[in-house]
Amino acid sequence: MSRPIELLSPARDLQCGIEAVRHGADAIYIGAPRFGARAAAGNALEDIARLVDFAHPFGVRIYVTLNTLLHDDELSAAQALIDDLAAIHVDALITQDPRIRPLIPSEAFSEESPNNLFSPIPLHSSTQMDNRTADDIRRRLEAGYRQTVLARELSLDNIRAIHEAVPQMPLEVFVHGALCVSYSGRCYASEYCFGRSANRGECAQFCRLPFDLIDAEGHIIEHQRHLLSLRDMNRSADLEALMDAGVTSFKIEGRLKDVAYVKNITAYYRQRIDAILTRRPDEFHRASQGTSVFTFTPQPQKSFNRGFTDYFLHGRTSDMACHATPKSIGEPVGTVKDIQPSSFAVSGTVTFANGDGLCYFTPDGRLVGFRVNRVDTQGRLYPATPTALSSLRKGAHLYRNFDAAFERQLSRPTAERRIAVRWSIEDTTSTDDGTDVPVQGFRLTLTSEDHRSVTRFFAHPHEKARTPQADNLRRQLIRLGDTVFTATELDVDIHLTDNWFLPSSVLADWRRQITDALHEYTFSTERVHLPAFTCTPSAPHVHTWPPLMTCRYCIRHALGHCLKDPTGKRPPLKEPLSLVLADGRSFPLQFNCKDCEMLVLAPSMS
Repeated sequence: MSRPIELLSPARDLQCGIEAVRHGADAIYIGAPRFGARAAAGNALEDIARLVDFAHPFGVRIYVTLNTLLHDDELSAAQALIDDLAAIHVDALITQDPRIRPLIPSEAFSEESPNNLFSPIPLHSSTQMDNRTADDIRRRLEAGYRQTVLARELSLDNIRAIHEAVPQMPLEVFVHGALCVSYSGRCYASEYCFGRSANRGECAQFCRLPFDLIDAEGHIIEHQRHLLSLRDMNRSADLEALMDAGVTSFKIEGRLKDVAYVKNITAYYRQRIDAILTRRPDEFHRASQGTSVFTFTPQPQKSFNRGFTDYFLHGRTSDMACHATPKSIGEPVGTVKDIQPSSFAVSGTVTFANGDGLCYFTPDGRLVGFRVNRVDTQGRLYPATPTALSSLRKGAHLYRNFDAAFERQLSRPTAERRIAVRWSIEDTTSTDDGTDVPVQGFRLTLTSEDHRSVTRFFAHPHEKARTPQADNLRRQLIRLGDTVFTATELDVDIHLTDNWFLPSSVLADWRRQITDALHEYTFSTERVHLPAFTCTPSAPHVHTWPPLMTCRYCIRHALGHCLKDPTGKRPPLKEPLSLVLADGRSFPLQFNCKDCEMLVLAPSMS
């Protein structure tokens, strides 16, 4: 049996969620009004309900993030919020705190069938739970979680081993977007330094700050470099390998990203995944329905990125971080050919536009960015601030981190998603009116691509027409207008015993009634009873502060000083090492070579 493959896209708000659906997402994750790991990306219940209504006809699931650790006095508010989310039919909750599980009601009434009970909202185990081993995932399964978001640090072999050990658990992995340098859920640096807890949705991005790296003798090894700032993840080249390893859900990071990012990246991964599903239909199938048609060519390098890495998927590499800057670098667009006092030229074939954002690295490693004020007919570029040219050198590599023409294109409608349907019509008689008198009429059936079907009988006399009716019948039925459905004349099956006359106005009314019924027959996640689970409430985590970060990424390895890597060409550093902020605060580093981990400690541990 083939496995459903899910493309999971982020939504900062309702608009982003709607565009993610239009651009091909199978599921959306969005922040609730409270208790999400991105406190700045909360959404009103009314907006989440509107997104549910928009998404469900396509079979697109809505997952709501409640993935912070809760204080004891917040449990009742969390309970009320969960009840509200159940009432608007969200499909799952992504959670970190195990105390949320007992808050899920064991039963509730369905609005559609008030006499029937449905099961609790499924829970997904957030990556904030540090899901790294088969034992971790097995515990999540036993606790009742229906899907697990794996740690970003796992390799392809790690993922395959987990799937083979716990095949019952659907596995979700991040495939694109920003990376946390610490294992998720195990970073306390933001809280320690700024009083803003990452586990409470308030991360201040300590890892994006510049540091000095100091050795045991006080020598500065690196000065004011972004030594913990990772590049962005891009695993688009490994989607098929991840499917074969057991992954069923591919997650795009970005609940703080804008709608242009959501459009571009969702569309790009939709196309990549669909190409695999088309080649291997007996093994994998799509988790939702509807085909998206785009008016642009998706290009991930044109959206916010710090450069790309596949991050441990194929083992440890030395290019995971960008020490020069935590800002978006964008796409390479050529090298500088010549420079004049107020303009410069670029070698290459890229076309530039007024308003483009460009950047380059200076010889000492600083990133300089500027806007293009004007591009003349010869292709010369005139910066809005001429001082941006003061550090530019001939031969420098140039990058574009804002493509004005591409952004204008994305600001317009860029995708339409429709569900393919088939019509069937036959003449018949019925006694459904409660009498024994046969009533002449027609039975119409509308079936969607995922085999949902609505059939209706319409009473209408069987009257012969003077002219052939089949062509008009097909034309009327495929006029689906502003609905989410689409069909061609080839999708109309006619099973009539004679050339019956059916007025166009009558057909239009029948068409409307049936398409409305199929639209209302919306997708809903199959609710399966979760295993029994009890949890003893515990107090919120009390920080003793060490370690502030636990990282698989290693600065020693990135700088070529790894003690275990025989290819390292630099001598060992004099330890202990420390990271020092510009304000003088020092954070000792500790290296666990056995497990290939680096710990960032609080100053009190030095």
